[in-house]
Amino acid sequence: MSTEPTIVKSAQGAPAYRPQWDEYFMKLAMLASERATCPRMHCGCVLVKNNHVLSTGYNGSLPGTPHCHDVGCLVVDNHCVRTNHAEINAICQAARHGMALEGATAYVTNLPCTSCAKALIAVGIVRVVIFSDYHDSLAEHFFKESNVELSHLNMPQPIIHYNLKDFPSAVPFANDSH
Repeated sequence: MSTEPTIVKSAQGAPAYRPQWDEYFMKLAMLASERATCPRMHCGCVLVKNNHVLSTGYNGSLPGTPHCHDVGCLVVDNHCVRTNHAEINAICQAARHGMALEGATAYVTNLPCTSCAKALIAVGIVRVVIFSDYHDSLAEHFFKESNVELSHLNMPQPIIHYNLKDFPSAVPFANDSH
């Protein structure tokens, strides 16, 4: 019996789909947005440094308080104030876990509101990547003034490219109908 490793190259070569970093992190932000608890907007945020996720957030109520989808939105000046925005929740999660955000990138499904843009700037975010706009925001003004790069990305396909049947080492559970 040989103890030498064997190199086995796939006849398929490189995967048919492998996202670039920006698309990968934006898809994670899209996934985070699925946890949102306010029906007025589902937003997700992923804070990343050196291609490593530091923190995630979605717009949702304060811990232990009712969710908009259960008790309704608390609207002031056409904004729901019951929830924290995704960016604030991501910043708070990073703070609770002692993560420094200086020099990080924020991947956000929507242009941040004015307050979230200022918070991202204040914690040292150097780049913000978005794929959609947000009404009544001065974010672009503050990002430009603070030398924070704002990158517009096309919305990634809301699809996960994974098929157990394509992988010879994966064995689906017997009761898995996919």
